[in-house]
Amino acid sequence: MCRFFSSNKFVGRLPKSFANLINLIDFRLSDNYFEGPIPDFIANFTQLTRLQLYATGLEGPIPTGIFQKLENLNDLRITDMAGPASNFPILNSSQTEIFLVLRNVNLSGTIPIGIWEMIPRMVMLDVSFNNLEGGLYDRTNTARFIFLTGNKFNGSVPNSFLVNSMVDDIDLSYNNFTWLDTSCSRSSLDTVNTYRSSSLQSPKQLLPCSTTLDCQANRRSSLHINCGGQSVTIKNANGSLSYDGDLTDSYGAAKSYTEKYWGFSSTGDFMDDSDDIRSHIFENKNLFGDSESLYTTARRSPMSLTYFACLENGTYTVKLHFAELIFGQLSGIGKRIFDIYIQGKRMSKDFNIEEEANRTSSKAVVMQYFNVSVIDNTLDIRLYWAGRGTTVVPKRGDYGILISAISVCPSSKSHCEEHIKKSTSFVAGIIASVLCLIFLVIGVLAWRRYRRNKNRNERSVSDLTGLELLTGSFSLRQLRAATNDFNSENKIGEGGFGSVYKGQLSDGTVIAVKKLSSKSGQGNREFVTEIGMISGLQHPNLVKLYGCCIEGNELLLVYEYMENNCLGRALFGTGTSSPKLDWETRFNICVGIANGLHFLHEGSPLKIVHRDIKATNVLLDRNLNAKISDFGLAKLHEGDNTHITTRVAGTIGYMAPEYALWGYLTEKADVYSFGVVALEIVSGKSNTNYIPQNDCVCLLDYAFVLQQKGELLKIIDENLDEINKEQAERVIKVALICINASPLMRPTMFDVIGMLDGRTEIHEVISDPGIYGDVITKDLRFKSLRAYYQQIQNKDTMVTRGSKFSTSDKPSTSTSSYDLYPSTPQISLATSGHDLYKINLNSRNNSDLFSDVTS
Repeated sequence: MCRFFSSNKFVGRLPKSFANLINLIDFRLSDNYFEGPIPDFIANFTQLTRLQLYATGLEGPIPTGIFQKLENLNDLRITDMAGPASNFPILNSSQTEIFLVLRNVNLSGTIPIGIWEMIPRMVMLDVSFNNLEGGLYDRTNTARFIFLTGNKFNGSVPNSFLVNSMVDDIDLSYNNFTWLDTSCSRSSLDTVNTYRSSSLQSPKQLLPCSTTLDCQANRRSSLHINCGGQSVTIKNANGSLSYDGDLTDSYGAAKSYTEKYWGFSSTGDFMDDSDDIRSHIFENKNLFGDSESLYTTARRSPMSLTYFACLENGTYTVKLHFAELIFGQLSGIGKRIFDIYIQGKRMSKDFNIEEEANRTSSKAVVMQYFNVSVIDNTLDIRLYWAGRGTTVVPKRGDYGILISAISVCPSSKSHCEEHIKKSTSFVAGIIASVLCLIFLVIGVLAWRRYRRNKNRNERSVSDLTGLELLTGSFSLRQLRAATNDFNSENKIGEGGFGSVYKGQLSDGTVIAVKKLSSKSGQGNREFVTEIGMISGLQHPNLVKLYGCCIEGNELLLVYEYMENNCLGRALFGTGTSSPKLDWETRFNICVGIANGLHFLHEGSPLKIVHRDIKATNVLLDRNLNAKISDFGLAKLHEGDNTHITTRVAGTIGYMAPEYALWGYLTEKADVYSFGVVALEIVSGKSNTNYIPQNDCVCLLDYAFVLQQKGELLKIIDENLDEINKEQAERVIKVALICINASPLMRPTMFDVIGMLDGRTEIHEVISDPGIYGDVITKDLRFKSLRAYYQQIQNKDTMVTRGSKFSTSDKPSTSTSSYDLYPSTPQISLATSGHDLYKINLNSRNNSDLFSDVTS
């Protein structure tokens, strides 16, 4: 009788009624989430021939009765089990062809002599990733598979292991053996894995018997491997990148292979597949259909796969590329799950390729790990199958690790790609040809410009002449392929700029593509501004611009894709698609925005005023980190010179009063906008859409009233389950200081960061909106702005109340410059620069308002 309960999601303790299953001959509980210790009653299943407990959730130690009473056992597999340390038990079995797998179950001490004496009757002995120590026992015969990796074995390796390694697969990696030159000459590197098996801290410690790998003499500053595939050059926005080929097939169950700078170590046998020789390289050209793609091949391994490399010391960004090439039509039924370790530290637990791909709506997955330290000139990337997932889909033995490519780049660089350099003569010829065409192009453009409506977007490439880009460039063909010809199913937003599409490049990078609409009222001014401002900026809290495309009438920007859309959608959106933000996440977002603005104002080579900070211009990545986007309205801030402009552009409800009224622009305008956004984060309400149940006009008015009453905490979002009240009060007070009507009373973003993290004391200032006195309350320009604000807000009241977004209404007015992921509908009060000009300003100084004034 057999009972299989594997690959389910069972929880709790094993039912006591299972003790009645005394006639079982095959019992499997793998890949579940049970609790408690392994029950003693299993030892009463005296007819058992096979017991399989991969990653059950049960805890050790393993009952001794299982080893002493179950004499018919010839297949015992227990892996990945928590619990206290225990000594290696003695197996009382008279069977032959024994499979004994006790992997990662916290065994300690030495392997008993009785186990060593049983090895000639074994097919497999796997005691990997325990705390076993001592020397190895010299036997004439060894098992077909011996996996000792990840322990503390020491001493010299017996001759029998080296001689038998010619026919058996033996893994000695990650141990403390002593290797002599005579030992290395006897061993076969094809069937014995010696990676990190030496206790000697020497240049040869990675592979003691290797004559090619020497990290002290040969090192690189980057690493790119097309796992299981040929050498390939991948082109993207930043240039071209060459990946080393990785075609050596590790048919053996214990394998280490090395190039001059890198190598791999593979351990494990695809059990139950009735195939002693199975290729560890898999190819599938049907999924991606691109012969140059990184995802047509992959290397696989049943238990442990390590890629190692000799690199210069420093910090690196590691990208691991994955695609599920094997499941095919059984996608969704099969589950491939494994853990990812870098430099010995587990970075991802229970990583599932298909689950991650489905979450990002892409076929391929790129996992990025930042600031990986290399201090001994060696990088170690290990993938480990911890017993979870299916083992028989699409056929028996299909499980374990699968990886398509590896890319490692210094953290100091935004990318490793190199642009192809043209020869001087070639460039001169091109320049001469272009100059001949420029005069003709200028004439044509002048004629077309004359015929066009002055308010239409003028898309001539000549407007972009002289723009020095620090990003890559894309071809229109590339972006069409990435977005499936701008398929409507890939559209993720639409704003004043046009449509935004999700796409995927041939190297697996997921991107967001802004496509300028032919009907857009915004032209090259904002397009050029956005590229020029952000192309040279690199900061964790700024959205990354990969590049642009300028072909004919097509103007496109290519950004990194943000999985969680924008902050506005998360705070004010409805439905299950909007991520739920707990207090800790909200606080981190608030700090992230502050860090990004501080970088723009003081940390970057260009001092920049964003001019349009709002919730929809703050994007959220997969980890809900904040990234500031949309630089189409940004202005350079030239030292101490105050910039006065009458081309006021921004979003009503977020613009500082001195800027909205008089065009007085400094970095303090961004500080004001930050304060508004901070209040929105705390309250979960939109400043422009929220109408309090009193005479207050908006969220800011409500905050002022609560401040005067000493009831600041009442503004906190009632949907938050748990909050840090001290942190929340600190954020509210900082926000109120930031939205002070006087720019001189607002802090710098550096001071804001200090107040948020508690390093700087918060000096409370009553932020009276009427600080300008009669100038504001009687100024006709302000009255018309306020009247317009109130008028549209009243209209919104008929559709929405409180902080709710309506997802059925069509967008009304355009968002500021152009939101990367605009919410649907867009906030009706959000207007861009040209929208502000439509306001009827009944002032006798209107002529002054529309003249350009600078100082």
